[in-house]
Amino acid sequence: MAFEKVSNSVHDLNSNVQSFLHSNSEYYKLKAFKQGMKGATSLVRFLVMGFLLSTAGVMLSFALAIVISEAIGVPSSGYFIIGGFYLIVFVLIFIFGKEPIEKLVLRKFSKAVFDDKND
Repeated sequence: MAFEKVSNSVHDLNSNVQSFLHSNSEYYKLKAFKQGMKGATSLVRFLVMGFLLSTAGVMLSFALAIVISEAIGVPSSGYFIIGGFYLIVFVLIFIFGKEPIEKLVLRKFSKAVFDDKND
């Protein structure tokens, strides 16, 4: 009799532990999926906004180059001036911008993925 009670208790304990582990693993799978989707949607949003901003920048650059060319009177001068400006900006970002850009991107994506106030 006592052996049956112990056997049943051990069986119940084993069943409860397996149920707990299964529930726990499902919870962490769901949490990982949620965080992954937050990161993916943030990435897609970032890419779409970047595409739209870069398209607007290209259009404005062409317009500004045309205005500069007409003001100077030499047809290609505006394009060279705008191109030189972007080359200078590129060199400055290449030299000084690595760390600030990494910090900005890391901060933005960390906030998007790990901000649990919407839970």
